Amino acid sequence: MDKVSSDCPYPGCFFCVMKEGNPSKRRASILKFFRELPSQDDDGQVLPISGLWNTAMAHPNDPEFIELGIFECMAALIWKGLKNRRWLSHDQNIYIPYYAAHIIGSYTMNMEEFAERAVRAGVIPPLVELLRGRLTWVEQRVAVRALGHLATYASTFAAVASHGEILELSIQLAMSSLEIVYSHFYQYVDRRLSYHCDLLTRGMGGVEMESRKAEEWASQLQCWSLQLINCFAFKPEFLPTICKAEFIVKLPGMWGGLVNENSPAGIGLLRTICHHKHGRGPVATCSGILEALCNIARSSDDWQYMAIDCLQWLLQDPSISHKVMDKAVPALVDLAEISSLGDHKKLGESIINALQECVQSQGTGRNSIAGCTKEEVEELLSSRQRLKWEKNMPKEDLHIKQAAALVVKLEGNSLFSSGNISGAASKYSEALALCPMRSKKERVVLYSNRAQCHLLLQQPLAAISDATRALCLHNPVNRHAKSLWRRAQAYDMLGLAKESLLDAILFINECSQSSDPDLSLRQNKVPDYAERLVKKQMRAAWLFREAAIKHGGVHCEGADGEMCGQESDDSEWETASESDIANDGRDDMGDDFEWKNDFERKDKYDKPPVKDTKRGYNVNVQLTEDEE
Repeated sequence: MDKVSSDCPYPGCFFCVMKEGNPSKRRASILKFFRELPSQDDDGQVLPISGLWNTAMAHPNDPEFIELGIFECMAALIWKGLKNRRWLSHDQNIYIPYYAAHIIGSYTMNMEEFAERAVRAGVIPPLVELLRGRLTWVEQRVAVRALGHLATYASTFAAVASHGEILELSIQLAMSSLEIVYSHFYQYVDRRLSYHCDLLTRGMGGVEMESRKAEEWASQLQCWSLQLINCFAFKPEFLPTICKAEFIVKLPGMWGGLVNENSPAGIGLLRTICHHKHGRGPVATCSGILEALCNIARSSDDWQYMAIDCLQWLLQDPSISHKVMDKAVPALVDLAEISSLGDHKKLGESIINALQECVQSQGTGRNSIAGCTKEEVEELLSSRQRLKWEKNMPKEDLHIKQAAALVVKLEGNSLFSSGNISGAASKYSEALALCPMRSKKERVVLYSNRAQCHLLLQQPLAAISDATRALCLHNPVNRHAKSLWRRAQAYDMLGLAKESLLDAILFINECSQSSDPDLSLRQNKVPDYAERLVKKQMRAAWLFREAAIKHGGVHCEGADGEMCGQESDDSEWETASESDIANDGRDDMGDDFEWKNDFERKDKYDKPPVKDTKRGYNVNVQLTEDEE
């Protein structure tokens, strides 16, 4: 708290009260302050409120102010701002409803007993009015935050749910929040409300910082709306309202952006929905959601495990499994080699069990599993049996199998170098059939090499499948640089900007953290082509992209998916093996791994390079990786 002189001219000054040494007098003075503040019209009221905001942020579990009536005071101040616009526009009072709602949210964030006191103090009705948009999106943001905290606790959820409009308002806000912030703040710099700018930057930044913070706050507004909806989604009676097609189909696209990566956002809500049988039906009938779940499950997203859970629950539900198996099974087969994701252990075993149950429980007619899908599962189960057999095989036999796989792989490398990409892919498949299951490093290389072949053959789905299998086998999971890059390119071919962006960023991280001596000699470890792809996908996955197109901030969209009216990079970007990460058949980041440009080798090819006219880069390139 700011210090004030002992001869402060303001009777009952909050800062003077806080300096009172006598505990009983201090409590009595604070109690009086909270009771009288809402009825006062003096200038400078925002100062003690901002002080309380700082205290609530720093000490959210301190019960002192809770017991003395801070919730009643904050609720009254919000009502005053809503009902008395003359007072609201006077001095700096425009800040007070924001601070008051934020204080309520901070004190109810961790402590259920505080939330109970807040409900008894009547904070919900004024928060609902802010949620309606009675003021601005800035107040909506802190209102939905506070209501989300109150809805988290079993003892206070019913009080929140009794206001039937809260769920509908939250759904509408989740769908429209980005457009609201873009059109009301981001789009026109000269129309930005000054108090919005001050709250966003604390007076410490200019237009650029305001814009960055606006994107962050817009993401929070959407994610906190989803968090509030998620509290309702645990109750089956609210699922019909939540599971309307026009809403749930948008959930996979609500991902928080790079500015709010700690929120599970839309996939978190989908997981809650899929956990209940009444939620799985609407999800299963929406092909767009299924495809998005498969993409997220295969991606390197922090919430990958949530998508995997969704797919397993959908597949294990006998009433809907026939609707999802053709999409869910191939995705889960690709992920079956994964060991764990963070705290989520034995994920691969769980996936295999779900797939095995799916095959065993299949019926005829509409419940039958497609032939090709069944073959994928049976091949996976056969590989698990191979692993058991190999445990009992003599080491000499295993070495023979590994040597045979190596010979076939080298034949594949030779075919690749001569331009016979299809032949190379076949050889890598043959080598995978020979390679011992426990030789994970070698299998990572084979899958990654075959993914590169699929890329060159313009088969992005197959490339994603193989790159995902390589990433699942790799230790650590999802950290094999070349497979990340190849999958990033495949996602780009399919126009999946977010997935491509996440893989490209992880690829750059792997490059920057490499301890390879050749790589460390470079002043800039990040390949230029990767930087260019990241910039491209950041534009395509920009949080405000749809709103900008709708409101004219982006005039049109080109044939290549670029947004006209924004800075773009039209230069070509190479495939990974075209530049730094592939050469002479050397293994990924091994002892002999080198990073050098292979453009001078392109004249070795018998076939002309394949030109991808949509993206503008040559895709007939030098392979790949090898162990030797």
